[in-house]
Amino acid sequence: MTLGSQIAWDDTVLPFQLDRPDIRGRVARLDGTLDRILAQHAYPPVIEALVAEAALLTALIGQTIKLRWKLSLQIRGDGPARLIATDYFAPAEPGAPARVRAWASFDADRLVADAADPFGQIGKGYFAMMIDQGRGTAPYQGITPLAGGSLAACAETYFAQSEQIPTRFALGYGPLSTRTWRAGGVMLQRLPKASPHAVDGATGEGGLLAPTDILDASEEENWTRANLLLDTVEKTELTGPDVQATDLLVRLFHEEGPRVFDPQPVQFGCTCSHDKVRQSLSIYSAKDIATMTTDAGTVTADCQFCGAHYVFDPATLGFEATAPVPAEELGHDGRAPG
Repeated sequence: MTLGSQIAWDDTVLPFQLDRPDIRGRVARLDGTLDRILAQHAYPPVIEALVAEAALLTALIGQTIKLRWKLSLQIRGDGPARLIATDYFAPAEPGAPARVRAWASFDADRLVADAADPFGQIGKGYFAMMIDQGRGTAPYQGITPLAGGSLAACAETYFAQSEQIPTRFALGYGPLSTRTWRAGGVMLQRLPKASPHAVDGATGEGGLLAPTDILDASEEENWTRANLLLDTVEKTELTGPDVQATDLLVRLFHEEGPRVFDPQPVQFGCTCSHDKVRQSLSIYSAKDIATMTTDAGTVTADCQFCGAHYVFDPATLGFEATAPVPAEELGHDGRAPG
């Protein structure tokens, strides 16, 4: 694909390469996908902002990984915004869209719903990234403390500390006048040509590595120049409907030799099902199941990601089940559990 090509980039992640400084990147736009995610819950504005940032990061990061199944982000803190969880599911086949879902848990009594600093509502905690390649593999998890004033800064620290890959994000998100949300962002990564290593004696704030701590002098100069160019991006260029991804790259990096590759469409998607909820309840005894049974004689479960509501006969649940599973709940998609 050439930079002159025009693509519809709503709900799309566009990979690109800056040949001169040997930097790879992604441009993402979430439109209907983000609106579907937020429409599942009546979140206060501060929680909407955190979910939007986390979902956008997930779409950008997920597309950079050779992923067979799922990338997950979890942000946990001791503040009123207790948990933000996201998943990115790799395309089921070439050309198919990737799927993104996200949700948040919060303490409404403690939350400052219109706080100017959404990140401050999380408090102290951690930023975790998990990669699950599906059945037959062991999931990988990396964790970094919450720091830097934004989820994007936490992700940058994660890559510097856990992967030793200098990474930078520029994100924009927010509601339109109709309350429809849009989000857009750019991700840059400087991939070392040799095995990654930290510069001798380099440590960042709080003992954590910063992106520039893992570059030599020439690499740092190229990385700094690319970051200065990225600093000129405006929120309206990231989220507005009138700027194509290719036009944005030309405007920012025309002297850096940008090349673009095939775009990856993304959409809202959830993998919950009767079977997967049933599997999660299979570890419980009949006595445990009884405590979950409602006055109506059923066990119910709701998916926080998509809002699906499931109803079960308690006699069919747990490792002491006494009744067969109804035929309409049978059937498997052949993929790893969500």
